[in-house]
Amino acid sequence: MAKRTALYIRVSTDEQTTDNQRRELLDVAARSGWVITEIYEDAGISGAKGRDKRPAFDRLLKDAARRKFDIVGAWSVDRLGRSLQDLTSFLSDIHGYGIDLYLHQQGIDTTTPAGKAMFQMLGVFAEFERSIIRDRVNAGLARARANGVILGRPQTKANIEDAIRATLTNGTGILKTAKLHGVGTSVVQRIKAAMV
Repeated sequence: MAKRTALYIRVSTDEQTTDNQRRELLDVAARSGWVITEIYEDAGISGAKGRDKRPAFDRLLKDAARRKFDIVGAWSVDRLGRSLQDLTSFLSDIHGYGIDLYLHQQGIDTTTPAGKAMFQMLGVFAEFERSIIRDRVNAGLARARANGVILGRPQTKANIEDAIRATLTNGTGILKTAKLHGVGTSVVQRIKAAMV
């Protein structure tokens, strides 16, 4: 049975054209016996922009969740996104939906055993990077604490807290009290909860 295939093509500026990407991917699909269900095209949109600024990419992901195709074909990994975080999220999503991926420039085709292995390696590297980032953040927080830095939101001064209590005691609402004293509503809610 022929695989249902979605193609995603993108160029960053209006001066560029998607014609070459389209032609190459259509040739690959024809040679592989894939049936094109839809071509999703974002023209003149940077890959650094989020999903909400790339309408065709957003539609591709929604259709992937609906299992409208079996394979996503793209010219290159950088057509899908520029940040590792976005790419990892995309790969995780389509993998979770059981959708294969074909990247022409990188020669990655997860319909083959070698492509599946490469895909899994990408996942391992992405997890490794997440682990390194987490370790660096935790080390930075520990170093800051060791240097006496107080983490979290700045504490509300005692005289302001006393004024907030007095205002609340007079029956003023949380929102009005917050505006009156120039603090967030969460501060007023915390103080009110402690008063009970």
